[in-house]
Amino acid sequence: MAKFTDIIGQEQIKEHLQQAIASGKVSHAYIINGERSSGKEFIARVFAMALQCEQDGVEPCGECRSCKQALHNNQPDIIYVSHEKPNTIGVEDIRTQINGDIGIKPYSSRYKIYIMNEGEKMTAQAQNALLKTLEEPPEYAVILILTTQAEALLPTIISRCVMLNMKPVPDALVKNYLMEELEIPDYKANICVAFARGNIGKAKLLAGSEEFEKVKDEAITLAKYISDMEINEIVKAIKKISEYKFDVNDYLDILSVWYRDVLLFKATRDVNSLVFKEEIQQIMRVSDRSTYEGIETIVGALEQAKRRLEANVNFDLTMELLLLTIKEN
Repeated sequence: MAKFTDIIGQEQIKEHLQQAIASGKVSHAYIINGERSSGKEFIARVFAMALQCEQDGVEPCGECRSCKQALHNNQPDIIYVSHEKPNTIGVEDIRTQINGDIGIKPYSSRYKIYIMNEGEKMTAQAQNALLKTLEEPPEYAVILILTTQAEALLPTIISRCVMLNMKPVPDALVKNYLMEELEIPDYKANICVAFARGNIGKAKLLAGSEEFEKVKDEAITLAKYISDMEINEIVKAIKKISEYKFDVNDYLDILSVWYRDVLLFKATRDVNSLVFKEEIQQIMRVSDRSTYEGIETIVGALEQAKRRLEANVNFDLTMELLLLTIKEN
């Protein structure tokens, strides 16, 4: 289904939107800001369905004509803004799909709702074109801008919208969802939760990804044996990492969690709090061999590698420096 009760976490956002519906004080524009896959579009869809639902209440009924149309993505007054260029929402996209359409009254509903995903991709010209609509919107218009980087939007856009920031979902809720709804086993759910960091969509993606399982196994194998590897073997490992289709940050996150497990075990000797419990023998071996300072140096080097890659520093050089730091510590 698609109801507010199906949204995991995000209590503040749910409460705000439901209160707006109940009071009839719906804003003309909202920005929903949060990580990729964090559930922004699902929240927007539920909100749009609830606004257009033919029954009274703050939840979409799921049974009326409008709700059924929305569930099949053919509700005429819920419009999804698209863009032909993958990395840009241009001025013509805004002019043709919003500005040129918004003056036409709703076809069959109380509101006319526009949902724009990847709002951070709007060019400055596109944002200025949208600004004209936000300054004097028709009373029936509701524009939902979904973004991973609210700071990419002009201050004049932000000032005319209600800002709703997604929060990390508590780990217990994410784990419960994976185990109960997706029937993911306990040990695998723990690993997905550790890497998702409160992002429910990412946790779901990881739970069903064979690629992630492969990358995880490769990263852990590297962590186990890197101290015994020769330079030419490290070079081969770097080449292998570069071939993964998965985000390299996930590879680095796997190594980070592994070394945090090592550090935690070295400090507490407690197996129960580890993410990689099944690797306890190797974790014990690495923790006994390494110093606290060495492990902390590795964790710091992993974060530094992420920052370098974000700044477009050469991939091979970044990874070589990282792996040599890991080997030396």
